[in-house]
Order: sequence, then structure tokens, then C-alpha cells
Amino acid sequence: MLRQARPGHKLGRVTWTAPDQTRTDPPTVAPERAALEGWLEYHRSTLLVKCQGLTGEQLAQRAVPPSSLSLLGLVRHMTDVERAWFRIRAAGEPGLGLRYATDEFPDGDFDFAEPSGAEADLATYREECELARAAMVGRPLDGTFFHQRDQVTIDLRWVYLHMIEEYARHNGHADLLREQIDGVTGG
Repeated sequence: MLRQARPGHKLGRVTWTAPDQTRTDPPTVAPERAALEGWLEYHRSTLLVKCQGLTGEQLAQRAVPPSSLSLLGLVRHMTDVERAWFRIRAAGEPGLGLRYATDEFPDGDFDFAEPSGAEADLATYREECELARAAMVGRPLDGTFFHQRDQVTIDLRWVYLHMIEEYARHNGHADLLREQIDGVTGG
């Protein structure tokens, strides 16, 4: 006789699901730095809200073939984006490469998102956000660095605005992916 697994469980072991995420609204009145950081934190947590309660299999579910877009791919992509903009470029930390994308596999963040790695990938994302926050402590918004690929000088203010835009765009993708997976909308 076959036993049916309960939702969220596999026979003999519990299936991992992404943990709940608390999200705080950004300030409506604040100094510039607090406003930028507030909006960035709001978008960081929004991405995690879109993932909460889903299994690794659900997080790695592709949007539509042949696209490799998935919620887990977005988490992995934003891990690399956090690292690239805050630690590699703005802070100039030596010896860092991206965690998922490489010269050989520039879309490795999306292409190699696997259900079995979901828990570790979400933990890596959270860690990279913490490291990005730490790297920006005490750095002025007017502080600049030279972006080698684009051959342009950029200030930290631009990086914060770009990151808010990047998250807003990808959180829109996350809305659609989440709705496709289990019908959850909003939030």
C-alpha cells in the first residue's frame, strides 16, 4: 500500500521551504541616506517575501521554456548584483569574483539554479546583503569609483538608485513567477 505524503513533506523527511520574511516599509520622511537604504531594504525583503513558503522545487521552477528565469535564479542573480556593485566596484574589495556567473557561464546565476541548492542559495543571498551593508558603512554618497567596463565615474548615490531600480524590475518578475507557481499575488 502506498502512503501519500502530506503537503510540504516527502515520505520519511521534511521538505525544506523558504522561511517567512518580515518586511518594513521604507520611511516616508527621512534624510537622503536613510531613504535610499530604506527603499533598498524594502526591495531586498520583497524578493524574500516572494520566496517564502516555497520549496526548492518551486523556487527553481522555470517561467516559460526556453527561459531559465526562476525565483531562485533571481535570488542568485541579485546575490551577484549585490556583490558586484557594493563590494567589488564601490568598495573595491580585492580578489572577489561573482558567486554564480562566470566568463564561461555568464547566465550561471539563472541556468544552474537547482532545487537542491535553494536553502544554501538563499543563505548566500542573505550573507551577501549583510556584507554589502557592512562594506558601505561610513562611505559618503558622494564617494566615487571608476567603472572599468563602462569607462565612467560613478558615485555611491547612483549605485543605491540603480540597486533600487534593479530590485524593482526583478521584483515585478518575482510577482509573476510567484503567481504562476501557486497563485499568490500582492505583497
